[in-house]
Amino acid sequence: MAIAALVFAGTFTATAAQTSPISTQTLTAAATITFVQNEDDAGSGAEEEGWHQNLKQRFIEGGPSFMGIVLLCLILGLAIAIERIIYLNLSTTNTQKLAQDVEDALSSGGIDAAKEVCRNTKGPVASIYYQGLERADESIDAAEKAVVAYGGVQMGQLEKNVSWISLFIALAPMLGFMGTVIGMIFAFDKIEAAGDMNPSLVAGGIKVALLTTVFGLVVAIILQIFYNYIIAKIDSIVNSMEDASITLIDMLVDHKNKK
Repeated sequence: MAIAALVFAGTFTATAAQTSPISTQTLTAAATITFVQNEDDAGSGAEEEGWHQNLKQRFIEGGPSFMGIVLLCLILGLAIAIERIIYLNLSTTNTQKLAQDVEDALSSGGIDAAKEVCRNTKGPVASIYYQGLERADESIDAAEKAVVAYGGVQMGQLEKNVSWISLFIALAPMLGFMGTVIGMIFAFDKIEAAGDMNPSLVAGGIKVALLTTVFGLVVAIILQIFYNYIIAKIDSIVNSMEDASITLIDMLVDHKNKK
């Protein structure tokens, strides 16, 4: 197409040269600018469509069996990770404000008012406060045991399904390595059948083997980032729960002494 455009521009220029030199130069410059613009547009379009088309092609070349399983690990791992992130963000509470509200309620309205504050607040810290206040009329020891027991329950809720993410992190590269080993076996089978060490015989099998490994490692890296964020978020909430539990016991002791 580029050669035809140049030939057309040259022919048109030669014909126009017989009439006017100024128009010849103008038309030649216009044809050159148009050709360069078309080349730039084609190059930019190829760059825009290159990365995802290349990714799709590589995924297909890797084979549907192992690549499909690796993709399933990525989808399930991301689904669990997103669900946990949403749950943990909703479970985050301003513990200092909650402790101050509970303390004010205890001073003004007693245990029932403090329980009402906890009832109207979401999150595991408020639930722990409520369980401790439920046993506050019995004794401080009973309230402390209730806080510790229910804190373990809330910790289990925070860590729910997180082990599945770690499973997919380990499983994705293992599947990739398995695909690599199987691809290498097929490559050596072709060498044995041909009786000759021809690179063209084994290039396809080795490429497929390496693609499965690459995609498995990419999936593991993506899920590992989400997993570390979730673990850090859980640790932050658990630390808040422990600090809030100590604060609650201190408030109950002060409330008992004031009576």
